[in-house]
Amino acid sequence: MNIHTKFHGTIEIKPEDMYTFENGLPGFPDEKQFVILPLEETTLYVLQSVKTSEVAFIITSPFEVFPDYNVKLSDEVLTALQIGVEEDVVVYAILTVKEPFNKTTVNLQAPVVINSKMKLAKQYITNDISFSMRQPLIPGQEAK
Repeated sequence: MNIHTKFHGTIEIKPEDMYTFENGLPGFPDEKQFVILPLEETTLYVLQSVKTSEVAFIITSPFEVFPDYNVKLSDEVLTALQIGVEEDVVVYAILTVKEPFNKTTVNLQAPVVINSKMKLAKQYITNDISFSMRQPLIPGQEAK
């Protein structure tokens, strides 16, 4: 099937490449199907809505940037995403891209958690205050 995307133009995707957010994303309850597309020559990806081309989020693996990052999933999330083994879990963090790029922040309090086997996903809002919603992506940069 072909979809229109915010950053990649019109592309062809396979149904097995789609992830289902049963409750949508916060602020986007009707957006339930997404694909993850790479941004070439970066460690960034696009979480792209299948339904609405303008609904797209820049994401990255928080573990690559913040080696001490840790997220403990609640029993509710484990059940909702049908997670049985840790190997099926993929975690991304949503970026707020700013100009200049070195002012970009990453939301570590609400990661996107994916069950890669079942193709289910959820943005999980943690209660862990040791990580910020506006953590500078580049260490040493002020988040403004």
